[in-house]
Amino acid sequence: MSRTVFCRKYQRELEGLEQPPLPGPKGQDIYDNISKQAWQEWLAHQTMLINEKHLNLMDMGSRTYLNEQMDKFLSGEDYDKAEGYVPPESST
Repeated sequence: MSRTVFCRKYQRELEGLEQPPLPGPKGQDIYDNISKQAWQEWLAHQTMLINEKHLNLMDMGSRTYLNEQMDKFLSGEDYDKAEGYVPPESST
């Protein structure tokens, strides 16, 4: 049986992650309070931000920016979108 958490982003009980996605207290907080669905959506959004904003993950400023955006995204706050991104058209 999968474990459930009360997701901070969606404000309801959803399937939780199998293990903390990051080391330390921040990873434990995400594990305890963020659903698997919200985490997967964040990973996709993070990839989009990295690509569209040409972020260099070797740069501390870029990593700090992504951490701030992750906190906003997972808390349901207003977060940055990738400017100019056009989602692919669905084939249905």
